[in-house]
Amino acid sequence: MALTPSTMVSLGTQALDFDLLDVVSEKKVSLLSSSKRLGLLVMFICRHCPYVKHLEKQLAQLGKDYANSDIGIVAVSSNDAEKYPEDHPTKLKEMAKTLSFSFPFFYDESQSAAKSYQAACTPDFFLLNADRKVVYRGQFDESRPGNSSPITGKDLRAAMDALIAGGKIDFEQKPSLGCNIKWKLGSEPEYF
Repeated sequence: MALTPSTMVSLGTQALDFDLLDVVSEKKVSLLSSSKRLGLLVMFICRHCPYVKHLEKQLAQLGKDYANSDIGIVAVSSNDAEKYPEDHPTKLKEMAKTLSFSFPFFYDESQSAAKSYQAACTPDFFLLNADRKVVYRGQFDESRPGNSSPITGKDLRAAMDALIAGGKIDFEQKPSLGCNIKWKLGSEPEYF
């Protein structure tokens, strides 16, 4: 495990769409089809990472708390499942069911979605506005495995609440921190 921060892609970056495997329905679905009137939260997570495990219950709660909002939510796992079998789609499906995710969980086998978003770690969060442009990228909150900070999601929730209220996200956006995305051999992106 290599401790890795978010790349902090430029705000205003246009998000691209990808057809990805929904691990629960086992069908290919458009990533951006989960967008709602105000936008979409794209979370890059996986099953085996201790940083994701640390807050996985709060990710599930976030989905429930914002289910009736005008922001859609999706999770994406882009790890090489051949080398990391805990991140295979069948295991991701188990995770989604065990945690009662209320949002789609996609598997990015080609890793093209992760590269497009310049995702670097798990977890890595990207909040898109109605124009599908990045308005927030960064951490869930200050909590990490082994520190005493409570898991609140305050940074991400503040960004989502600001987008819902029609206001600007005008606070400092801090990088997320977690395990590096497990790239397939020879496919590491150039942004590292």
